[in-house]
Amino acid sequence: MNKFEQLGLNESLLLAIKDLGFENPSEVQEKAIPVLLEQNTDLVALAQTGTGKTAAFGFPLIQKIDAENRNTQALILSPTRELCLQITNEIKLYSKYIKGLHTVAVYGGASITEQAREVKRGAQIIVATPGRMQDMINRGLVNIKNIDFCILDEADEMLNMGFYEDICSILSDTPDEKNTWLFSATMPAEVARIAKQFMSSPVEITVGSKNSGSATVSHEFYCVNARDRYEALKRLADANPDIFSVVFCRTKRDTQAVAEKLIEDGYNAAALHGDLSQAQRDGVMKSFRGRQIQMLVATDVAARGIDVDNITHVVNYQLPDEIETYNHRSGRTGRAGKLGTSIVIITKSELRKISAIERIIQQKFQEKTIPSGIEICEIQLLHLATKIKDTEVDHEIDNYLPAINEVLDGLSKEELIKKMVSVEFNRFINYYKKKRDLSGEKGERSERSSEPREIRAGDPVRYFINIGTRDDFDWMQLKDFLKDTLELGRDDVFKVDVKEGFSFFNTDGEHTEKVMSVLNGYDMNGRRINVEISKNDGGGRRDHNGRSSGGFGGGRSSGGFRGERSGSAPRREGGFRSDRNSSAPKREGGFRGERSSSAPRREGSFSDRPRRSESSGDTPRPRKPRRS
Repeated sequence: MNKFEQLGLNESLLLAIKDLGFENPSEVQEKAIPVLLEQNTDLVALAQTGTGKTAAFGFPLIQKIDAENRNTQALILSPTRELCLQITNEIKLYSKYIKGLHTVAVYGGASITEQAREVKRGAQIIVATPGRMQDMINRGLVNIKNIDFCILDEADEMLNMGFYEDICSILSDTPDEKNTWLFSATMPAEVARIAKQFMSSPVEITVGSKNSGSATVSHEFYCVNARDRYEALKRLADANPDIFSVVFCRTKRDTQAVAEKLIEDGYNAAALHGDLSQAQRDGVMKSFRGRQIQMLVATDVAARGIDVDNITHVVNYQLPDEIETYNHRSGRTGRAGKLGTSIVIITKSELRKISAIERIIQQKFQEKTIPSGIEICEIQLLHLATKIKDTEVDHEIDNYLPAINEVLDGLSKEELIKKMVSVEFNRFINYYKKKRDLSGEKGERSERSSEPREIRAGDPVRYFINIGTRDDFDWMQLKDFLKDTLELGRDDVFKVDVKEGFSFFNTDGEHTEKVMSVLNGYDMNGRRINVEISKNDGGGRRDHNGRSSGGFGGGRSSGGFRGERSGSAPRREGGFRSDRNSSAPKREGGFRGERSSSAPRREGSFSDRPRRSESSGDTPRPRKPRRS
C-alpha cells in the first residue's frame, strides 16, 4: 500500500502521485498533509530546502480547491521566477486528473498583459513573485480579496531579498478569514513578525531542529590567504574529478569573474546571475541539468529555484552576508536522502563566522587543508586507473587492433601501462610541479617527496584503501568502520578522504603494523580489502579537537585533465575549450571558450546596487542597502 493513501488524499491525487513515482512521503509531507486536510488552520512549517515542501502544501491545497468555481481561491508567493515556474509546473502535475483546475504563474520579465489575461480566463491558483503580484494588484489586474488560502514558500528568502513591505501589502489585500501556510527553511525575526501579524494561532511543524542543517550534508572549511582563494577552488575541483557543484559568490561581478577564469582554465563552468537574459539563464540551466556544466557559479538570488538532482558539492567561494543564507546554499546538495558536501573557503579573518554558522545549523564543520599538488596528482592517477579498469570495451575497436598492435609492438606490459597513463598524468603533474603548496603556513611550498621514508611512532602515516563511495561509505562511515575494525580510538584515525573507488586515511606510525596486518585481505561482504602506504608523508596533524587538518574528501570520481595550456591550469576532460590555445584538442559536442549566450563576457565592471530579485526581474521596495 502506497503510504500516501494513509494521509487522506483523494483518488485523483493518488493517481498523479503514482504517475510521478512517489512511494513514501517525506517527513514534512507526513506531518503537514494530514493537518492541512483535516483542519482549517494557519500553519508554520520549518524544513530544509529539498525536503518536498511543494508537495506538502500542494496536495492538500489541490484537494481543498473547488475546481468548478473559476474564481481565484489560492495565492502562492515565491521569491524568484525560477521557483515560481517550478511550483507552477509541479502543481499542474499534481492536479492533472482534476478537470477544470487551472494554475497560472505570475512573475516579472514576461508580459503582464498576457498573465492578466490568463488569470481572467479562470485561475483558481496563482503562483507569483511578490514584485509582479504587487504590480498587478496596483493596476487592478487581479483580485485576491476573496481567496481562501495564501501560501508563503521560502518565506525567509523572500524577506532576505527585501520583499517585506511587498508581502505585508499583498497580505493586507487578502481576507482575514483565509488560511495562511508559511513554509521556510529558517525562522529569522522578520518571518516570525509576519507570522505574528498575519496568522492566527498557527500549527507549528518542524523537521529537524529550527534553522538546523540537513543531516545528509557534511560541512568542511578551508582557510587560505585571500590571494589564493581562486587557486584553492581549482585544487578542490581537481581533487574531485567528477565534482558537480554550485559555487556561490556574493556579487554578480565576482560570479562572472570566477566563472570566466574557470572557463579559461579549461573547466566545465558557467555563470548564473541577474544580468543574464532569461534565454541565457535557460541555456545555462539546461546545460547544467545535462551535466555539460560541472561548476555553476551563481549568486544566492539567481540560485533560488535550482532543482537539480545529484549535486555533489556546494562551494561557498565567499560566505553570504546573512548567516541564515548558508542553510539555503547547503540545501542544494544532499537532497532526497543522498549525501552531499558543503565547502567553505575562508581567510583567517573570517574564522569566527564558522562558529556562528555551526550554532545556526547545529552541526560541526570539519577543518581541512587544501590538497597539495602531489596529493592531487596521486588522486587523479588512481582515478584514471580505476576509470580504465571500469571502461566497457566496444568491440568495434577489434577492427583497429592489428594496426594498433603494430604501432605498439615491442613494448612490455609495464611500459605500455606507464605510457598510457602518462598521456593524461604528465599534463597535470607538470602543472603542479610549478605551483606552491597552499596548505603550509603562509603558503610556503611543502611538496612531498616520493622517496620512501622511515615510519616512526608518533609520525602520521597515510594509507590508500580500495573502498569508497561505491561501497556506500562517506568519510564519517569509513572512519567509524576503520576505528571499529582496527579497535582504535576516535582520534586515532584521521584525515579520511573518500573517493568513488578508493579512499585515503591517516593513523600515527605506531598503528601501521596493525593497519597492514588486519585490513589487508579483510573480507567485507565478499569484497577483499587492500591497503597500501601512500608515498606521500601523510601530513595533516590533528588539532586540539582531534579534527583533521588533512585534504579534501567526500567527492566522487570521474573524468580527467585534457589538453595542456601554457602557464595555466591543465585542461579538464569534457571542459570548455579556449581558442586562445590552438594546440588544445577540440572536443566534439562540447562547449568552447568562445563566449556564448550561456556565459557572455561582460565588458567593464558591475556596479553595486540594493539587493533585488535577480531571477524574477521584480524590484522590491527599498528597505536597506545590501550587496547586489
